[in-house]
Amino acid sequence: MTQPVPPATIGPGSSVSRPRRRWKYVALILVAVILAGAIMTFGAVYTNAFGTGERFASLLHRIDLIVDPPPDRPTAPTILSTPRPIAEAPATPDPSTTPSRTLTPGSVQPTPTVQPTPTPTPRKKPVTVRVVKKPKSAFITQLTKDWCAPAGVQITLSALGLAKNSEKFQHELVNRSREWESRRDSLNGGWGPGAIAQALEAYGAKYEIRAFKRRQEALLDAARAMSETGAPVVLIAWRGAHTWVMSGYKATADPLRFEDAKITGAYIIDPWYPRVSSIWGPSDPAGTFQDEAEMRRNFLPWQRPEGRYPDRDGRWIIVAPTVKASEMG
Repeated sequence: MTQPVPPATIGPGSSVSRPRRRWKYVALILVAVILAGAIMTFGAVYTNAFGTGERFASLLHRIDLIVDPPPDRPTAPTILSTPRPIAEAPATPDPSTTPSRTLTPGSVQPTPTVQPTPTPTPRKKPVTVRVVKKPKSAFITQLTKDWCAPAGVQITLSALGLAKNSEKFQHELVNRSREWESRRDSLNGGWGPGAIAQALEAYGAKYEIRAFKRRQEALLDAARAMSETGAPVVLIAWRGAHTWVMSGYKATADPLRFEDAKITGAYIIDPWYPRVSSIWGPSDPAGTFQDEAEMRRNFLPWQRPEGRYPDRDGRWIIVAPTVKASEMG
């Protein structure tokens, strides 16, 4: 069943958390007061009669974008990725690579070449990897319904030991959003994957945005990145409207040794918890294992209602670590 596309105010792309410039804020308030006066004549805003209150909030958001549009400047690039090949050592020496010598009469017998000990073929077996050992300690809920991206950044930094897990720090991230905001990253302004990557970098965590044509390819790359670096991965869920932190995974085999390893689920820290979404249902406590069915339901390709994103549309998006966790900071 096709899932409906949620409003952009749920996560990345939200403009609600954007600190406005003072004069633009005054202009927005004046327009809002005029509109509110007209609508409140009928009492529609307070009662949300026929959805008028929600439409009013949407109208304010559009006015905000007109009065105070996001800057059009470069952001962190989205890398169109393909599955990385796995290079394995052969189990036995290749005869074609063994040097040979031709003996002539009277020549000295050469010293026998010592053959290398064959590398044993690794055993293929299911694996469970969890890079965040105490997910509940790293967790903090998003302080508003729109702050999943800064909360996801905070959870990631907290897991890496690079930030305090406090409400004060989440407010600090939101207040700094102007530094990373770009129309190219989010047509709605506020937080997009580019802002997430730049915010992580501002606090010493090296991450990049990767886009994949298939869900399994994205999860496989995320698993490899986690095993290589020991750092969590940010997943852009709900068609680009929400932020999940992937803290571990289960696979049919070690993804660093077997190219055909399949990721069968992921351990997720969801900043939406303990809220309930009218579209996606109840959220789960930090560190809950999400099986294949739940990943198919929640981790969906990017599709935003506000406009086109040529390097993201129809692709699964992750924000992955690029260096070892011990080298961050």
